[in-house]
Amino acid sequence: MLKTIAGFDRIGEENAFAVLARAGALAAQGKDVINLGIGQPDFPTPDNIVEAAIKAMRDGHHGYTPATGIPALREAVSTDLHRRFQTEVSPDNVLIVPGGKVTMFAAILMFGEPGAEILYPDPGFPIYRSMIEFTGATPIPIPIREKNGFAFSAEETLSLITDKTRLIIVNSPANPCGGVTPKSEVDALVAGLERHPDVAIMSDEIYDQMLYDGEEHATLLAYPEIRNRLIMLNGWSKTYAMTGWRLGYSVWPDKLYDNARKLAVNAWSCVNAPAQFAALEALTGPQDAVTQMVAEFDARRKLVVDLLNDIPGVSCITPKGAFYAFPNITGTGRKAKQLASALLEGPGVATIGGPDFGTLGEGYIRLSYANSQDNIREALARLRSYLSGELT
Repeated sequence: MLKTIAGFDRIGEENAFAVLARAGALAAQGKDVINLGIGQPDFPTPDNIVEAAIKAMRDGHHGYTPATGIPALREAVSTDLHRRFQTEVSPDNVLIVPGGKVTMFAAILMFGEPGAEILYPDPGFPIYRSMIEFTGATPIPIPIREKNGFAFSAEETLSLITDKTRLIIVNSPANPCGGVTPKSEVDALVAGLERHPDVAIMSDEIYDQMLYDGEEHATLLAYPEIRNRLIMLNGWSKTYAMTGWRLGYSVWPDKLYDNARKLAVNAWSCVNAPAQFAALEALTGPQDAVTQMVAEFDARRKLVVDLLNDIPGVSCITPKGAFYAFPNITGTGRKAKQLASALLEGPGVATIGGPDFGTLGEGYIRLSYANSQDNIREALARLRSYLSGELT
């Protein structure tokens, strides 16, 4: 009988993909489904980016590249970070990877082992906990609370650190809640971490350009005192509507970079060449499409919040970033995952139950407003009717 290592008994997954598959199956059967579950922009990848990939293929860029990414792209990432945050990042610390999850995988694999503790957001992206448990480390939730605007508390986070803590994961703007942690809290976290010099930090900043109401992104790259133990995760998927291209990048400290490079060589060799040239065009070409997408997300955000707060038993604070709303549904008397399943199978509205993002997600569902305003109106009309008993 085949026997696998014990870690695979512990590994989880991301239920958004299961919901996506089920929604697709129902649609194939003829059911009218509106998908507010999956977290991807509904816009096409901008034409200039697509054309850059096509040109790269026609120009013969079909072979292997350096495992760390083509030099021009790593330089472009460095330049872009300096342009947006006035922070110096050497291209030699940039690693091009096939999607944001790869950075999570690599960072958690480096620090996770039996006996170690890793702090992660709850509610938060489910792969954090899944990978921590896979390594045998103990996952320690950082509570992400509605009363704090779904931002992390520096004081509460620091209070969770023990002599077993190896890594802290933070995420702002945040999935699934749309919270944005203010700079004052980031300042306090960094100051507190001076007392814990052996604790590494992974900062997931994949939504850093999706901010609203005048919010500004506080990148952890701006704190030189932690740069020697900071891993920053980012990429092209959300900002440039390139989820299926599988493109991400990370910034690593000198002493960890070669470890990450070796993982690249062993696991994926390199990111596909034409996609890297597309990513280069995304960073160096016009940014109009990004501005337009974020403006439309902002309009949808306001619409979603207004409509949700008009449904009896539902309340929703205004998200400050990303493209998710995380409404509180405790007033309906329903359990979150059961409600999410019933909405999909009944009126055909795909959402994600809050517990799929952590134990503190009970009482909430996640809605992605990366869908058209017309679809949002119809989906929330169905939700309202379902909760009032008009739809089953």
